[in-house]
Amino acid sequence: MTDSDQNLLYQDEIPGGAHWSFTIKKGTVLRLIDRQGGANVGMLFYNPSNLLERYNAPDSLKCQHIFKLTQGNCLYSDMGRIFCSVIADTAGWHDTVCGNTNKALVEQKWGTRTYQDHGNDWTLNGHDSFLIEAAKYGLGKKDLAANVNWFSKVSVDETGAMHFDTGHSFAGACVDLRFEMETLVLLHTCPHPLNPAAEYPKKPLIYQFRRGTPLTDDDPCRTFCPENGRGFMNNHLYHLQG
Repeated sequence: MTDSDQNLLYQDEIPGGAHWSFTIKKGTVLRLIDRQGGANVGMLFYNPSNLLERYNAPDSLKCQHIFKLTQGNCLYSDMGRIFCSVIADTAGWHDTVCGNTNKALVEQKWGTRTYQDHGNDWTLNGHDSFLIEAAKYGLGKKDLAANVNWFSKVSVDETGAMHFDTGHSFAGACVDLRFEMETLVLLHTCPHPLNPAAEYPKKPLIYQFRRGTPLTDDDPCRTFCPENGRGFMNNHLYHLQG
């Protein structure tokens, strides 16, 4: 995936087992890059102008008839609007059904390493990471929803059992999210709950803010399915009221 450096607005790195949040403007592209391979990036979305509007995983899946996220897909709010579109993707599969690790699961899999005893080498979990970031905006446990796990692939066999692909994401894999409305983003780089690694995996994320290009009538995300066309119309109506 290539792009002109003149479109790069900002770049930074987040270590594995960490968390962050930010508000991103409409039309901006967020590029996520798996620096080492094997990353997992948990993410949630909210409307900063109305925090009751947040990412809706079931609607995002059923209206596009999908199980995973990849290029061409849109991520919907519970108001039928589109937070962002996946406009480019070299990983090809991102989980949106398996949720988060919590304190008990991390302790069971990898033991307990507290900040008091281990400093930045502690073992943080996805659930608490979301709560820490959510609290900065007056949100709490009741406001969390099913999250995306970027770079993680989980398939289902004929018996219904889920299988985590340990070799799915490679060093340099990236995904571009074009934001279709102003959005509050919460994220963490804690492990996927099905990751079978023997040691707590700390995989860093590079993120970039980039200038986006205007949405066109034949945009692949708009034309992916009729429902996406209606979702973009809902966004258009929403922005007319602003």
